[in-house]
Amino acid sequence: MKAFVIESGELKVKDMEEPQAKAGEVVVALKTAGINRRDLGLPNRYGNRPEALIIGSDGAGVIEAVGEVVSGFSVGDEVIINPALRWYGNSDAPPVEFDILGMPDHGTFAEKIALSAEQVEKKPEFLSWEEAGSLALAGVTGYRALFTKGEVKEGDTLFIPGAGSGVATYLIQFAKNAGARVIVSSRSEEKRNHALEIGADRAIVTDSDWLQELADETVDLVIDSVGAATFNRSLEVLKKGGRIVIFGATTDDNVDFNLRSFFYGQYQLFGSTMGSREELRAMLAHMEEHGTHPVVDRVFDLEHAQEAFDHLGSGKQFGKVVLRLK
Repeated sequence: MKAFVIESGELKVKDMEEPQAKAGEVVVALKTAGINRRDLGLPNRYGNRPEALIIGSDGAGVIEAVGEVVSGFSVGDEVIINPALRWYGNSDAPPVEFDILGMPDHGTFAEKIALSAEQVEKKPEFLSWEEAGSLALAGVTGYRALFTKGEVKEGDTLFIPGAGSGVATYLIQFAKNAGARVIVSSRSEEKRNHALEIGADRAIVTDSDWLQELADETVDLVIDSVGAATFNRSLEVLKKGGRIVIFGATTDDNVDFNLRSFFYGQYQLFGSTMGSREELRAMLAHMEEHGTHPVVDRVFDLEHAQEAFDHLGSGKQFGKVVLRLK
């Protein structure tokens, strides 16, 4: 089968041996796979090891084979991949055995994958293959950050620095479904307009004076994945006693902030990453109830996977970048 792999420090499309279903596993013939920012950093993490590793965390396809002792799934079932390995029930933090699909295990950028039947869910019928294959990682990350950690409620005002990421597009739609007011920022006028089209109430320029721009707003919740470049600016516009959830750091990981201002403001700071199977299933039910569709930016064939990586790495996308595998 064809797969997109890291081998001896290089990304390439190559032939790999087809997987077989062991006891408790299914083989999924993948149709699509979403690319996540995590995937961009895997070559550096994997290094120059000569063994080819298939990367990729998200995907959707059709079950082709079922191993022994598997129940609840049959050949022909349409499914999505849950990339949060071995995290089943909602908890304050992932369990020790938690990992993310796509390193060290083979991932989804291939025509087929074998994995535990515990890691697949029935594909929502109302989603296209491109939508379903790019759903789980970004969607559950946004769902947990917004509902489990951020505890958003009707009437809240949510501020999202950075409007174009896959997670941001889910946050905007989920928050609007919950009855919240949503404000985003972006340097790109095109991304600001796209954010307004999918439900954001306001879109401000990233390089503007946020205190001045949002002087007429009461921000109850900030969900930020930019990191050092926006953390203190986000705190400045958050109301006293407000909540800020961090699920990523696309700029510097290390942040300096004034502890005295923080505790006098009685702010609440939460870390979040990915989400449990329980939250994934709740997210799928939420999307079906509200008819929410993932935002797909561009779709590339597997042979053009490097071009897809370069597009995501450029930061020009709005929504998800997807590989078409079949």
